[in-house]
Amino acid sequence: MSNRIYIFDTTLRDGEQVPGCQLSVDEKLVIAKELENLGVDIIEAGFPVSSPGDFISVQEISKVVKEPVVCALSRAVQADISQAAEALKFARRKRIHTGIGASDFHIQYKFNSTREEILERAVSAVKYAKSLVEDIEFYAEDAGRADKAFLAQMVEAVIKAGATVVNIPDTNGYCTPDQYGDIISYLVNHVSNIDKAIISAHCHNDLGLATANTLAGVLKGARQVECTINGIGERAGNTSLEEIAMIARTHKSLNLETGIVHNRLYPISQMVSKMMRMPVQPNKAIVGGNAYAHSSGIHQDGFLKNRENYEIIDPKDVGFPEASIVLTARSGRHALKHRLEQIGYPVDKLELDSVYTRFLELADQKKEINNEDLIHLMSETLA
Repeated sequence: MSNRIYIFDTTLRDGEQVPGCQLSVDEKLVIAKELENLGVDIIEAGFPVSSPGDFISVQEISKVVKEPVVCALSRAVQADISQAAEALKFARRKRIHTGIGASDFHIQYKFNSTREEILERAVSAVKYAKSLVEDIEFYAEDAGRADKAFLAQMVEAVIKAGATVVNIPDTNGYCTPDQYGDIISYLVNHVSNIDKAIISAHCHNDLGLATANTLAGVLKGARQVECTINGIGERAGNTSLEEIAMIARTHKSLNLETGIVHNRLYPISQMVSKMMRMPVQPNKAIVGGNAYAHSSGIHQDGFLKNRENYEIIDPKDVGFPEASIVLTARSGRHALKHRLEQIGYPVDKLELDSVYTRFLELADQKKEINNEDLIHLMSETLA
């Protein structure tokens, strides 16, 4: 099995479903080009039948994107599939992403149907999409809660009907990593034609396990990862693209490869955050404002001695400006001395002890000590 992991970015489709984060066509075009520069393999550009604006977005993205596959979402409905194909007509490389519910819960309460009818609709949708576009991805919605034997039956049937990629979504973020990994492993071992398609992992973050579940799926045989910039998406969000990319880069022993240009991760994170008006939480892995900030005295001392004591990622590798030492009441002498030297105040050990006592008094009054505070402190000390 190849160790190449295909990155399927759905920032412009699933990510844009976040309330208040809708984008204009022009904004989507800018992000699509940056996703191409980032090195993603597939861009899910939208859901064309959902609105005229989404149709136009998919169509315009299809015109400007050259290397990645441009993907359009549809339900297992002929009208949806036709709209998707029409929106993709200018794409150099195109894919229709169609599907239907796979869990008994969805079959009964969403579709008021039976397994047999759902299976027939799934196969029919894939066959129709295949008559319009060669590359077809099928999503088995709510696969995380589906009966595994029925899921395997569905996957085998849609591959036989022409699906080139089969998406196994943990739609509600229900699974634990071992559960999701077991689903992928079961399909690998029980679907006779599984070698004719790529298995795709699409995990939601309702329990905070999206990235862990996706990695579990990859380790069991999934070779496409569906994710978004900053992990945005429905409810608690999707698998974070930057997390998957940096896990693969950091853990060489996994022998996983992506086409991601890593030093573009932070810039595109900032762009998406600004355009979608959705701030990145400071403690967000890889791209958060505090991801490379050190405020504890013990950590600061170790960091100043050797960065790798407390950083497994060099911030430059993801395009982050630089690591920072944040001075607070938890900071130690080493960090204070380092900052004082940076702003032109070299101090010996005796002076440092005196300055440090006054520094702590001030730090107890303020949440963070800045350079101006230090300059004022030193001017009083030297007076």
